[in-house]
Amino acid sequence: MPRRKSGRKNQSSTNKASLKSRESKRGQPIATTRRGGLPVNNAPQPIDSFSLVNANAAGIDIAASVHFVAVPEGRDPDANVRSFGSFTADLEGLIQWLTQCKITTVAMESTGVYWIPLYELLQSRGFEVLLAEPRQIKKFRRKTDVLDCQWIQTLHSFGLLTGSFRPEEKVLILRSYLRQRSMLVKQSAGHIQHMQKALEQMNIKLTEVLSDIVGFSGMSIIDAILSGQRDPRVLASLRHESCHHDEATIALALQGTWRDEHLFALKQAVDMYRYLLTKMAEVDHQIEVHMLTFEEKAPESALTKPKNRQSKKKHDIRFDVRKLLHRMCGQDLTTIDGIGDQAAIQVVSEIGLDMSKWPTEKHFVSWLCLCPELNKSGGKQQKKRKSKTQSSTNRVATVLRVGAQSLFNSKCSLGAFGRRIRARDGAAVAVTAMARKLAIIVYKMLRDGRPYVDRGAEYYDDRYRERVIKNLQRKVASMGYEMKPAA
Repeated sequence: MPRRKSGRKNQSSTNKASLKSRESKRGQPIATTRRGGLPVNNAPQPIDSFSLVNANAAGIDIAASVHFVAVPEGRDPDANVRSFGSFTADLEGLIQWLTQCKITTVAMESTGVYWIPLYELLQSRGFEVLLAEPRQIKKFRRKTDVLDCQWIQTLHSFGLLTGSFRPEEKVLILRSYLRQRSMLVKQSAGHIQHMQKALEQMNIKLTEVLSDIVGFSGMSIIDAILSGQRDPRVLASLRHESCHHDEATIALALQGTWRDEHLFALKQAVDMYRYLLTKMAEVDHQIEVHMLTFEEKAPESALTKPKNRQSKKKHDIRFDVRKLLHRMCGQDLTTIDGIGDQAAIQVVSEIGLDMSKWPTEKHFVSWLCLCPELNKSGGKQQKKRKSKTQSSTNRVATVLRVGAQSLFNSKCSLGAFGRRIRARDGAAVAVTAMARKLAIIVYKMLRDGRPYVDRGAEYYDDRYRERVIKNLQRKVASMGYEMKPAA
């Protein structure tokens, strides 16, 4: 019996036939490609079908110690690609060469933090700088530094690159301060863990009887231990009166082995923790002073009382963040359910105050990666298939997701919306959906200057019920029937 030919061979023969037919029609051979679609010849190929957008464009491949720069052909009689070091003197020479070549716009990859000094220096000298994501460049060709800078220059010349978002200068400074503070908070959390480890190694079960060992009771007991006190009853008497456990229970937890090496580790961890607290206070002062330099968009008298007074946590910013944010933005972002003053200042420091960077709210939530990708089949208007949102490390999206998680049990309209989505698609999808709504609310408040008004869970439930009834009536009417409410 003859063997049946596989569909894969038939498909490959069909592809070969189609390639030959296209060659005969156009009169030009089709370029042979490697697996993955990359051309065999890695040299930049001419792009004849595109119009030149940026004639005076340069491309820069960024690295830690050397930068490769490509300019259009004919601008330098010696070579259109040069390499420069990463020292400040080398960057000055790079800018001087770009000026001699009459370059007005520059594109570069956002590689680590190595691009920041050159980016800021080029901007200060009047160049138009476009910061492109590496994914935009890697998907076309790879990989030598010289070919990279040439390809960046080619793509930018034809307007095929889009720039990354970068806020204005004052917002950049505020963002830098808040990121520095966030780093200090993370480091302090590590030293708290070191304190817990040293106590556990001495079999001191302080973490089992106190919810926070760096609170009033915990630090009082630890300071007494480091000062030489070993009597469990005396140590337990230092507890705060609002502590959940009584003195007898805490005294039982404070019976352990007082080894010198673990006491030494405990002392160093406490010293480092308190040192970081002082550094956090210094950053808080810098943040407060810098926020006062922003233009006043709303007087302090226009600020109403907060809807929900949130208690300050241990590592929160100490000054009145809500008042200064209202002065900067002209709106009170803390009126949004799920967003407190700490979350609001993080959002503002990342996105700034100018919402014209995103034409619509859809562009904004897409930048935050809070919307699912649109999947259609066959290129026709068919039923949309569900898809996950794109993975992202966007800090604003993280803050909004945390705020959304706190709304599942709230009586606001966002809480009712989240509970409905959670019952249908699960908690993860509901958190993303609520974070998307929070992002749209923030966008509209900063763009339009209109305050947020929550109508409550009952209003949302009633609106949803009316929508469901109208849909049912429409379906019943299409079948020739009529639906009426029960008597």
